[in-house]
Amino acid sequence: MNLTRIRTRTRTRTRTQAPTGTPTGTGTRTGTRTRVHAVRLGPRSLAALALTSAVGVAALCWPFLTPPASQVSAHAQDAPWLFAGLLLLLVAVVAATISESDLGPKAVAMLGVLAATGAALRPIGAGTAGIEPMFFLMVLSGRVLGPGFGFALGSVTMFASALLTGGVGPWLPFQMLSMGWFTMGAGLLPGARGLRGRAELLVLAGYGFLAAFAYGTVMNLAGWTFMDGAASGISFVAGAPVTVNLARFAAYCVATSLGWDLGRALCTVVLTLVLGPAVLRALRRATRRAAFETAVTFDGPGT
Repeated sequence: MNLTRIRTRTRTRTRTQAPTGTPTGTGTRTGTRTRVHAVRLGPRSLAALALTSAVGVAALCWPFLTPPASQVSAHAQDAPWLFAGLLLLLVAVVAATISESDLGPKAVAMLGVLAATGAALRPIGAGTAGIEPMFFLMVLSGRVLGPGFGFALGSVTMFASALLTGGVGPWLPFQMLSMGWFTMGAGLLPGARGLRGRAELLVLAGYGFLAAFAYGTVMNLAGWTFMDGAASGISFVAGAPVTVNLARFAAYCVATSLGWDLGRALCTVVLTLVLGPAVLRALRRATRRAAFETAVTFDGPGT
């Protein structure tokens, strides 16, 4: 009986006491805050991301970059489709490259949960008056999990939401790239280690407000060239001077999306300020417990 009690106490102490100097990786508070990177961008990932972003910028801004007599302007109705197909392939390359950059099973699980949550949040407002609650979640997730994870999360979330809502079309690659930029930008904001509390919420809310308008502008560029030039006075006209098309595009943004972009920006700000503290705490707690940067090892038999 005494021997059994001694063994029980020994096992209990072994389970509850960690050896001195052993990194626990979960729930341990230290004197300094460290930034958790669920996805680390290596040279190959950065090169693929830069190439995709460059092609995306060219695909969006080609009406202002090509001279009137160029072959691209001569095939204005075909160019968006070609750019969309190429952009989709490049986004797939970036996703594959990032997946090779130490994207462990814990990061994949976190990516799946957040992407599913974001995809489920998007149909709630159904775009009514710009009420899209998924944007605030993307801002907070990118802030906590870093730019690499943010780009992957934004792209996957937009793809999943398109499948859920039936919004698959030539605009989808641009939505994926734009949301990837949107979420990655939140991970690049300053003060990731030391900025907390109300100041951090104000920075995130300000970024969400501006980025919501930037997202709307990017998507306007993606869809503007599909309009027939003779349909109205705000559509793209192939062969027209750059100043004329810039004025038409500005009028197009004001007439078609300014109210929606403003609603999206205000919704993002309100949700960030109201729900931001609780969501940030939950995300940071989950990243500490997941210990993304701790390697998973398996002990052999008899060790």
